Amino acid sequence: MKSRAYLLCLACVAQALALQLPASAQGFRITPPVGPRAAARTGERGPRAADYIVAVVNSEPITNNEVRSRMARIEQQLAQQGQPLPPTDEFARQVLDRLISEKAQVQLARETGVKIEDPQVDQAELNVARQNQIDVAELRRRLATDGLPLSEFREQLRNQLLLTRLRERELESKVKITDLDIDQYLRQQQAGPDLASEEFKLAHILIAVPENATEAQVANLRARAERVLQRAQSGEDFAKLATEFSDAPGAAQTGGLVGVRTADRLPPLFVQAVQKLPDGGLSDIVRSGAGFHVIKVLERRGGGLPTTVTQTHARHILLRPGAQMSEAAAVQRLADFKRRVQAGQADFAQLAREFSQDASSRNGGDLGWANPGLFVPEFEETLNALAPGQIADPVISRFGVHLIQLIERRQATLTEREKREIARNVLREKKLDEIYAQWAQDVRGRAYVEMREPPS
Repeated sequence: MKSRAYLLCLACVAQALALQLPASAQGFRITPPVGPRAAARTGERGPRAADYIVAVVNSEPITNNEVRSRMARIEQQLAQQGQPLPPTDEFARQVLDRLISEKAQVQLARETGVKIEDPQVDQAELNVARQNQIDVAELRRRLATDGLPLSEFREQLRNQLLLTRLRERELESKVKITDLDIDQYLRQQQAGPDLASEEFKLAHILIAVPENATEAQVANLRARAERVLQRAQSGEDFAKLATEFSDAPGAAQTGGLVGVRTADRLPPLFVQAVQKLPDGGLSDIVRSGAGFHVIKVLERRGGGLPTTVTQTHARHILLRPGAQMSEAAAVQRLADFKRRVQAGQADFAQLAREFSQDASSRNGGDLGWANPGLFVPEFEETLNALAPGQIADPVISRFGVHLIQLIERRQATLTEREKREIARNVLREKKLDEIYAQWAQDVRGRAYVEMREPPS
C-alpha cells in the first residue's frame, strides 16, 4: 500500500524518549543496540528497592521505579553519545513529566478504541532485533542481562505502537502543505542547506574521566586518548579499538557506533569536531563532561534535496484483518503463501491477483518503481532489507498485513515533480513536530494528575 511518508513511526524502546525533543526525535525510530545498562551512580538510580507512587494520572500510578528505569536508559543513551546529564533533580523531573504525558496519551488511545494485537508486538520485537543485527533469541538474552523483563519490554513496545497509531489518527489530517510552502523551501535549499539538517553516521571512542579527577589523572587519560587516536590514524580498525578501549555503554557490542543523526540531534561538540571532515575522517581529541572522545565520520549525507535516489520495484499481497479474519490468521495465511511460492507450488503474482485486497491486485501485486519515503515506514524498512527476488516474512502496517517481494533496484535521477514531493514530505514532518507539542500539551491538560512524593 502506497502512502506519503509519515513521521511518527515505531520507536524501538532501547532509545526511549530523549528529553525535550520534538516528535521526530523522541525515540520513535531507534537504532542504538540493546546492551548492559549503565551502572547507577552511588546513591542514585541503583538496583530496584522499595517502590512507591510518585504521581497518579487518571487513577493510574507512576512509580519511582518506573522513573528510575527510564532515567537509566536515557543515561545510557546520553553517555553513548558523549552528552552530559542534566542535574539529577531536573533530570528526574523531566523524565516524570515525559512519563505523565505518555501515560495520558496511552489512556486516550485505549479510550478511543486503538488496539495493538500480539502479532504487531511480535513484529516490533523482530524489528528491534534486526536493527541491532541480532536475532530475537539474542535480543531477549541481552534484555535479561540488562535487567529488563521481557514482559515489560513488550508492554513498552505495545504502548509505543498505541501512541504511534493515536498520533497518526489525531495529527496527520491537520497538516496542510501548500505549493507556496514548497516554493519557499526550494528557494532556501538553493541558497544552501541548513547544517542542522545534514546527517552524520558517526562512531566514537570515549575515554571516561571520573568526577573530581586529579590533574595527573586527567593528563594520563588524555594521553591514553591520544594513543588511541594515533592507532586509528595509522589505519587500525576503529570498531576494534572502540571494543578494546571505549568506556561508552554498549561500545563492546556496537564498535562505538553512534548511529545516523542529523546535526541538530548531536552534541554541539561533536558537530564542531566533524563538520569539516570527509567520510572516513577522524576528529582531534574532543573533551566533554564525560571525558575524552575520538570521533570517526563513517558517512555524511547532505541536508539538501537529493538529485538521485535508489528506487525499488516491489510487489506485495495485502490482507486486511476484520470480522472474517484476525490479524494472526492473516499473518499465518501469508506465511503459508510465502512457503508455497518458495517451494515452487504457487506463483506470487497469481496469489496477489486472487487474494490481495488492494488496487495492485489486478497487476499481480506489482507496485511499480518507488522512490524512498513512498511507503509507510514498517513496509519500507522491510523492503530495504531485502535482496532482489527475496520475499520477507509477513509485515503488519496500518493498512493490514503484507507479503512483500523485492523485484529489483535502480539508481534514478529525480524529476522536478519528484523533488517537490520530497520537499512536501520534509515540510510535513516539520509541521508534525510543531503541532505534536501543542497536541501533547492539550492531552495532558485534559488528564487529572496528582503529584505524590518526588522521585529519588
